[in-house]
Amino acid sequence: MSPHDRRLLGFWEVASIGVGGMVGGGIFAVLGLAVALAGGATAVAFAIAGLVALLTAYSYAKLSVRFPSQGGTIIFLDRAFGIDLFTGGMNVLLWISYVVMLALYAFAFGSYGATFFPAHHQHLIKHVLISAGILLPTLLNMLNAKAVGKAESYIVGLKLTLLGLFVVVGLWGVDPGRISPSTWAPPMQLVAGGMIIFLAYEGFELIANTAQDVRELEVTLPRAYFGSVGFVIALYVLVAVVTVGNLPLDRIVAAKDYALAEAAKPFLGATGFTLIAVAALLSTFSAINATLYGSARLSYMIAKEGELPSFVEHEVWNKPLEGLLITSVLALILANTTALASISMMGSAGFLLIFAAVNAANLTLARQTGARRSLAAAGVVACLGALTALVWQTARTSPSHLWALAAMAGLSFGIEAAYRFLGKRTLRLAAKEGESP
Repeated sequence: MSPHDRRLLGFWEVASIGVGGMVGGGIFAVLGLAVALAGGATAVAFAIAGLVALLTAYSYAKLSVRFPSQGGTIIFLDRAFGIDLFTGGMNVLLWISYVVMLALYAFAFGSYGATFFPAHHQHLIKHVLISAGILLPTLLNMLNAKAVGKAESYIVGLKLTLLGLFVVVGLWGVDPGRISPSTWAPPMQLVAGGMIIFLAYEGFELIANTAQDVRELEVTLPRAYFGSVGFVIALYVLVAVVTVGNLPLDRIVAAKDYALAEAAKPFLGATGFTLIAVAALLSTFSAINATLYGSARLSYMIAKEGELPSFVEHEVWNKPLEGLLITSVLALILANTTALASISMMGSAGFLLIFAAVNAANLTLARQTGARRSLAAAGVVACLGALTALVWQTARTSPSHLWALAAMAGLSFGIEAAYRFLGKRTLRLAAKEGESP
């Protein structure tokens, strides 16, 4: 192996990026929501959502190998469909979806942190912590995020260790009656339960942004995508089995904002609650920091493509601070004014739309990527079918939440439409060095 190859990323490094991206904070935030919808079939709901993620990982693997670029999703859509209102709107939707993810992580950070304070102060403390959970990482990213970045691998290791302890010890106390088919929600509601927490699988697409730095990418990237998604599916299913199998459904739903910590009580006691709560705080804080870092650069790349105003691509102190500050302010407002169920629905719907478009890009570029059209088409159908189930369930139970989804989609394409027709800026397609257009 040459010295240059030794500097490139191998399978374990790339797969760990995917696992770290998925097990960032979503599972701590949305477990209670899944239980409220799917009941005893929560593990099945996670498995269904995982299969949708696995199909999409296939498209990401094919596109990443053919078009290795730091732009990832942005480049895939632009390559397949050109730069127009559709791709510009989808790229802006991707950025807004990351804003929603930041709000979700901050909400979870505040919810778990508030459990350490007296009950009568928890509501106020929760919002203070939500705000601090966004503002402090923003400051770190403005100054120097390297220290937190170096600690990320240790945080990933800690949370996986604690979740592993949760699963291993908790499996001994599972009551089969609590996960029997008689406790399952109706099929459509079960699928919707998997889709409202689909954002717990968001994160594997970060692998695409590493493609230029991967050795033997034709072999390493597919293995990393499938290995990381497969591992997380197994982890989430086991976590769901332990949670539902050890704690009555009504108690999980009552503690939905911090359900994972509450589920540790029956077999690990108050110490278990504290350990999981601490893991949630560390995990969500690191996820906020990493997402801020990535989303600021995402808005920078979208601006470089000519799909956002030019001031977003201006760098201060060699950092895209304008994009960082806009992202932080939007996340701060959303996290403090919106319910968890609405945030989760918006995030899951956003990524299902984006992943449907990526699968469609793989289908369109199948000759270049060498993809099986049947699998790419199955990915499109799976994402759109999942989105339909999510919208159906939301319309049936919380129709007012659909306004949030409509606003998110309308804002994405509205920004792009207004910018394209009023901004008169030249659109351009970023090309990787040595890559044919």
